[in-house]
Amino acid sequence: MRLPDEPDIPVQINIVPMIDVIFAILTFFIMSTLFLTRSEGLPVNLPKAATANQQQVATKITVTVDPQGQVSLNRKPTTIDALSEEVRILVGSNAEALVIINADEKVEHGQIVKVMDQVRQVKGAKLAIATQRQ
Repeated sequence: MRLPDEPDIPVQINIVPMIDVIFAILTFFIMSTLFLTRSEGLPVNLPKAATANQQQVATKITVTVDPQGQVSLNRKPTTIDALSEEVRILVGSNAEALVIINADEKVEHGQIVKVMDQVRQVKGAKLAIATQRQ
């Protein structure tokens, strides 16, 4: 029962907390979708090729050579001399392992040849070079 001297207060719906919750959920979904992309190598500027094709193999091993010449195997730093043994361990008994050389376009040709030579010493490792489509 209402007393006669109380003023009528109009009913209000405060939507600010609801907007905060919606923005929090939206932020969660945006951040979670950013982590769904799978990057196998370190970020480098790949050279462009008109005949670039996607390779489909069960096991992929990524060798990255950055612009400073640092070599990484599946995102872990390594040296060119230790590369063949580390690739051999990763390939194991798998007959179809694809080793992708993910080299920056500014890396010297001689260093890429050294990396390719180390990978070719591993039996069962197929070699590919990562490029961007033109």
